[in-house]
Amino acid sequence: MAKGKFGGMGGMGGGNMQQLMRQAQKMQEQLAKTQEELDVKEYEASSGGGMVSCTVNGKRELVKLTIKPEAVDPDDVEMLEDLITAAVNEALRLGEETREKAMASITGGMGGLL
Repeated sequence: MAKGKFGGMGGMGGGNMQQLMRQAQKMQEQLAKTQEELDVKEYEASSGGGMVSCTVNGKRELVKLTIKPEAVDPDDVEMLEDLITAAVNEALRLGEETREKAMASITGGMGGLL
């Protein structure tokens, strides 16, 4: 049988395929290591000029919430709820942005394909 253009049978080079598999395995190892590092990293954000601040980890868990006493108004609980929501969402957004950049640096932007 004739060899294909890429040196292997039917156009699939055995040596090239092995090299591709090694590269894919290395990328998976790098992704796993980066994932572990990102899971323990912490992200902080605040709202209301620092009235509410929070810390989330890379697992997207709220690990700390700080509310200044002057932010607590029994007649306006809704404002406090909004401040907490804004701070937590910003911290989560920062964490996700960092995660996406780290993964894209490894996969070259092909993270969804792996």
